[in-house]
Amino acid sequence: GAANTTRDRTGAAAAAAAPTSLKMPQSVPESVLKKRASLAELQAKREQRKAAEAAKRKESRKEAFKRAERYVKEYRASENELIRMRRVAKKEGDIFVEPEPKVVVVVRIRGIMGNSPKVRKILQLLRLRQIHNAVFVRLNKATINMLRLVEPYIMYGEPTLKTVKALIYKRGFAKVNGSRIPISDNKVIEDNLGKKDIICVEDLVHEVYTCGPNFKQASNFLWPFKLSSPNGGFKKKLNHFNEGGDAGNRGENINGIIQKMI
Repeated sequence: GAANTTRDRTGAAAAAAAPTSLKMPQSVPESVLKKRASLAELQAKREQRKAAEAAKRKESRKEAFKRAERYVKEYRASENELIRMRRVAKKEGDIFVEPEPKVVVVVRIRGIMGNSPKVRKILQLLRLRQIHNAVFVRLNKATINMLRLVEPYIMYGEPTLKTVKALIYKRGFAKVNGSRIPISDNKVIEDNLGKKDIICVEDLVHEVYTCGPNFKQASNFLWPFKLSSPNGGFKKKLNHFNEGGDAGNRGENINGIIQKMI
C-alpha cells in the first residue's frame, strides 16, 4: 500500500511538472532588433568603404608607377640634351655656359654663439633653427642676398637628383598640422598635396629637383631635414670653402658631404 502511494505521488508530481517544461518562445525586444540592424548597416558601410579605399590605393599605386617611369625618361632626356649641347659647343669651338641652378640645398653648420639679430632672423626664415638642419631653397634675388648674409653659418650648393632622393627617402618627414610625421606612405603626401597634383614621393622629388610651380608648397610640406655630423668631420667650419674651409657656396661639391651626413 505504501509503494502504491509513493508511485501515485511520483506520477502526480511528474504530471504537474510536465506543462511547465514546455517553454514558450521568447520575443526579442524591438530595441535589440533595431540595434542589430544598425550594427549590420554600419558593418556593411565599413566593408564598402574599405573596398573603395583598397581600389583607390591600387589605382594610386599604378598612377605613381607611371609617373615615376615618365620622370626617369624626362631626367634622362634633359641629361642627354646637356651632353649634346656641350659636344656641339666643343665641336664649333664655342664655350658652353652651364645652366644656372634653380634650387640649392642649404645646411646649417654653426650654432647660435655670437649670432647677430639679423643673422638669427634670416636663419629662422630659412627654417634652419638647429645645427645640421638642411632645407631646399629656390634661388632668386631675395634668397641669394639672404644666403650671402649668413654664409659663415651655412654651406649650400646645387643638389643632384641622387641627393634630393636620398634626403627625401632617408631623412624625409612631413609637416602635418604642425607635427613631424614620417613619410611612411604616399597617402600622407596625397592628403596634403593632392590638390597640387603631388600624390607620391616621386612627384615630391620631381617638384623639388625641377623647381616646379608648386615648389614652395612642396618645400614647406617637408620638415627641415635633421642630418648627422659628416662621417670624417668638417675641415674648418670657420673658413669659407674657397679658403679650404666648409662654409659658403660649395657648388656641386655639396653632394659629397651631404652623402656623408645622411
